[in-house]
Amino acid sequence: MNTTFSRSDESLFGRWWRTVDHWMIAAIIAILAMGAILALAASPAVAERIGLDTFYFAQRQFIVLPFVLMVMFAVSLLNRSGVRQLAVICFSLAVLLMIFTLVNGTEIKGATRWITLLGFSIQPSEFVKPCFAIIAAWMFSAWRLKEDFPGYMVAVGLYLTVVALLLMQPDVGMAILVSVVWGVQFFLAGLPMLLVLAIGIIFISGGFVAYFNFEHVQTRIDRFFDPASSEAYQVMRSLEAFRNGGVFGRGPGEGHVKAVLPDAHADFIFAVAGEEFGLVMTLLIVALFLFVVLRGFGRAFKETDLFVQLAVAGLLVQFGLQAIINMASTLNLMPTKGMTLPFISYGGSSMMALAIGLGMVLALTRERPGQENALRDLGGRDMGGRLI
Repeated sequence: MNTTFSRSDESLFGRWWRTVDHWMIAAIIAILAMGAILALAASPAVAERIGLDTFYFAQRQFIVLPFVLMVMFAVSLLNRSGVRQLAVICFSLAVLLMIFTLVNGTEIKGATRWITLLGFSIQPSEFVKPCFAIIAAWMFSAWRLKEDFPGYMVAVGLYLTVVALLLMQPDVGMAILVSVVWGVQFFLAGLPMLLVLAIGIIFISGGFVAYFNFEHVQTRIDRFFDPASSEAYQVMRSLEAFRNGGVFGRGPGEGHVKAVLPDAHADFIFAVAGEEFGLVMTLLIVALFLFVVLRGFGRAFKETDLFVQLAVAGLLVQFGLQAIINMASTLNLMPTKGMTLPFISYGGSSMMALAIGLGMVLALTRERPGQENALRDLGGRDMGGRLI
């Protein structure tokens, strides 16, 4: 008798269950569970401080969680063509909304990144990130496989468009993240070393331009090099939280710093984890992020499809780098960027965009019949001719 999980089950879900990476799904769910726990620990103090219901932020995060899981599951069911189609549609809509946001968006802390639709506050640029990584991978792989196709020119044009829109908001942190991901994909696609150096010089020059032309960038960098200044309040409270927590933490709900940390539920939620659950919890969070990234790369490098390799690499670099930036800025290892900790910080747009991105990773890394034989026939090389 066949069951839902038997090898003879040829239903859509049956095929999905046999081919998807169960360990990666388990790690992602574990990260979401930690996010739920930390939402209960960090957000009540913030909500009470600004006059909202005690569990205002926690309730909203718990409402979003089931939709995050459903979106990730639905996207992971797609085949490779479906992933590309979804990326094009989502990217087009997100870019249009970004343009609309510049005209009719809501300004918060000097940045116009949010727009209200059907009663929900949405940050369209969050949805650009995963979709742009897919489209860039598609263009780069097409360029490598069909040299007469100007895929890299299309990718460059789209990149310049996205970065220009981000800087107009302004959102320098996300522009840097998109640039790094795009640069990694371009390099993996076979970018000549001369162009690698040229792009590196452009990125460094762009950093200096951002410092002298965006006041908030200058403030954050100056604050990083002068932590004793009054502007570094959140970073100093964050470091105090880690000192208070020690190895095992003060215990759930026993943290004190969250009561005076304005973004304890969002950008600085990692500090709350450090104070209430200690070094053990923070290392577990780091280990889970590292596992997802390395597991994904391991699956991607078994692929013979250059598009899949570039797309998965871009999405995982994006996911991992965002986590590194958030945790490093919380620990004062780099200037603050206003970037959420994936699946843990409060933020509906960020969580839904991450669900789409990791759903795409799960879809693209699903096992295919004859995959190992094809890899062996190619002598361990990808479709671009490089060793895997």
